Amino acid sequence: MPAYVIATIDNVTDPDKIAQYRDMAAKATAKAGGKYIARGGETAPLEGGWAPGRAVILEFPSLEAAKAWYHSPEYQEAFRTREGAADFRILAVEGL
Repeated sequence: MPAYVIATIDNVTDPDKIAQYRDMAAKATAKAGGKYIARGGETAPLEGGWAPGRAVILEFPSLEAAKAWYHSPEYQEAFRTREGAADFRILAVEGL
């Protein structure tokens, strides 16, 4: 069963760190068998006032694969690179 990782990014304070993170995260995602479904395109808030500055959706083969990606050494290195550069919220959800 596929799983999706939904990330929102707000309050970017260091665009250079975010650019470095983006490249590192993309490599970690590919290595973990994930793929980008949406990456920073235009958003249209429909309900609840939720309007993140940037949104990303990733697809993985399973929830376990998504969690393994997040905890992988490659992604954790990317995570450390972007610390303090923006506010991130990341959620993994099992698909249908």
